[in-house]
Amino acid sequence: MKTRPYIICHMMASLDGRIDCDMTEQIDDTNHYYEALDQLECPSVMEGKITLVKHSALPGFFQGTQPHKDAGQQVYKAVEAEGYAIGVDTNGTLLWGDDTTEHFGKPLLMILSEKASEEYLAYLKGKQISYLTIGQESIDLKAAMEILRRNFGIERLAVVGGGHINGSMLDLGLIDEVSMMYGYGIDGREGMAAAFDGRPKSRGPVRLTFKSVTEQDGIVWMRYLVDRQS
Repeated sequence: MKTRPYIICHMMASLDGRIDCDMTEQIDDTNHYYEALDQLECPSVMEGKITLVKHSALPGFFQGTQPHKDAGQQVYKAVEAEGYAIGVDTNGTLLWGDDTTEHFGKPLLMILSEKASEEYLAYLKGKQISYLTIGQESIDLKAAMEILRRNFGIERLAVVGGGHINGSMLDLGLIDEVSMMYGYGIDGREGMAAAFDGRPKSRGPVRLTFKSVTEQDGIVWMRYLVDRQS
């Protein structure tokens, strides 16, 4: 019995596999990435903290005024929705504007560890932002995915960045499908994240099974299923 959503990693990269958003926007000035995302039929999308800091969160980080107290395991649903913009923020530090639904086009739902403070959770409630806290030292992503399905009704989820959250999800066996779009350019800059990054050197490659490939305006879209035997 399926206990978590069907999860697709959907990324735009240069031919050398780099995914810096400022770069990929320069090698894809079309809407093809978002058109493809719509075709994947994933009402909910998930981003890692680095991507959120760069593109969505307010400058600075949350500074509590009370003694820190770990939150423990909690689930708070601010609104009922068909889809959510899901963010990952282990310690609970990101700052948000007053209308995150307008910014993301859907309600925001944050995944935090139990190290997030009760004060920060109260801050999220004040912003009408849903959240779940799971994992004592770091986020328990497997358990978090089960909560997304059980408590928030999420059946299909697109992971849209960045490289480290993609790599972590892949290592945990949480990625069912890889959807990669390659723009007509090469990055090559030192230190830029790849589509999947941060996996331990001891890990072997993850085998994939080819699903489809299409080309439009010089952009190649390739889809693979993750081989569960790898």
